[in-house]
Amino acid sequence: MKDHPSETELERLLDRTLRALPLRRAPPTLESRVLGELERRAAQPWWRRSFSHWPLFARLGFVVTAAALAGLALLGGSWPGTALQSLQVAGPASTWLQPAAAITGAAGSVAASLVNSIPQTWIDLGLGAAVVLYATLFGLGAAAYRMLYLQPQSGREFQ
Repeated sequence: MKDHPSETELERLLDRTLRALPLRRAPPTLESRVLGELERRAAQPWWRRSFSHWPLFARLGFVVTAAALAGLALLGGSWPGTALQSLQVAGPASTWLQPAAAITGAAGSVAASLVNSIPQTWIDLGLGAAVVLYATLFGLGAAAYRMLYLQPQSGREFQ
């Protein structure tokens, strides 16, 4: 005769015992809070929701605007200032447009000279370090998710 039941027998006994218990209702306060939160989230306007819930035209507009701004940032230089200076505007707009064009052109020239003064090796090393750090962050996030949220499938929980 066995003194101790095996692990599988313990699992079966525990499973049968727990399944025989009646289901319990959530406390009324919890149920009302959850339903209230679901209603609050459903009533949010589209721009307060995640990007995937935005309308198609808003997503496309955001992507196009972001790409245009990124392109302007990458191109840099003084071409926006020179483009503004080349405009021939008469009337009240010329009083503020010419100084704005001069400031934009000067800022673009300073930014271009700063970017051109950085050695190419430093830029390559910085981009390489960013790639390594990003890969490390992704790996640590995946490992943390696996350790914290995924349940092990082996029978070692009952030891």
